[in-house]
Parts: sequence; C-alpha cells; structure tokens
Amino acid sequence: MEHLQAYRAAGGGKHRANKPIEARARNRRLLITAAVLFAAGIANTDSKAQSGPFAPLAGSWSGGGTVMLDDGSTERIRCRAKYAPIGPTMEMSLTCASDAYKFNLGANVRAEGSAITGSWSEASRNISGSLQGRGGGGNYELVASAAGFNANIALKASGSKQTVTMRADSQFRGANISLSK
Repeated sequence: MEHLQAYRAAGGGKHRANKPIEARARNRRLLITAAVLFAAGIANTDSKAQSGPFAPLAGSWSGGGTVMLDDGSTERIRCRAKYAPIGPTMEMSLTCASDAYKFNLGANVRAEGSAITGSWSEASRNISGSLQGRGGGGNYELVASAAGFNANIALKASGSKQTVTMRADSQFRGANISLSK
C-alpha cells in the first residue's frame, strides 16, 4: 500500500495511466473551442457581407430571360450572377448565354447613402466604362456608360427572387432576366 501511495505522490496525486486520457480530453476541448471560434468568425464575416445597401443581392443566382438585338429579334438566354457585398461596396458578375449570344458583365460598385458609383466591364466585347445611379434595400437604378454605349439597368431583389432589366442604345438593345437563389 505504501508503494501505491508513493507512486501516486510522484505523479502529482494522479495515476499515470490516466494522463493520456486527460490529454485527449484536453485536446478535444481545445479542438471544440477552436471550431466554435472558427464558426463564430465565419458568422461574423457573413454578417458583415450581409449588411449594407447591397445585402439583398448577396450570393449566387441563376435563371433566364430574353435578350433583344438591334434588328428587333429576341433570343432566350440562361444566366448566372454572383454578388459579393462587403459593407458599402460590392463586386458582381453576370454571365448570360443563348445559342448565338453571350455576355460577361462584371462590376465593382460603391454606395454613399443612396448614390451608387463604380466601374463595369464586358469581357466578350472587351469594353468597359462607368456606373452611376441610386438605390438600396433591393431596388437599384443604374446607368452604364462607355464610349458609344449607354444602358439603363434596373435591379430588383426581394427574398430569393431578382429581376434585371437592361435597355441600351446600341446593337444590344436590352435584356429582361429573372433570377432566383
């Protein structure tokens, strides 16, 4: 019995066989704590992205609609959009295609109050320009301008539904697009 007491005293009052179990339990608690902190960090990042004037657009959307060309013809198109808002700024991309027509629109915008400014580019035609307009809370009215090109763009988002209407004064006359998350 004295031998067992001396053995426990040398181990700090604990039996050595219990140390690996205690170490695993401590490591498990540390791992759980790290996972909770990581999840809280992601939630905090998501909440920052979800606040601000562009929050209703956040995420990936898909759907379809029609594009109108200068000869009066229309074509059905399929579209994908991605919006990445962070506070008063947002990066977005909109890709639409039919059998004969495709456009890749990208933009970076910033809101100051209800005023929106930014830049845009269309990759398949290698054109870019400026954006100006007003909006917030899911309703946005913008004008995209470049040398020899002007387009009015209206975006409306409510819940998981979004509409995009574009009207232009060039070969591309416009588009009506309905998207959902």
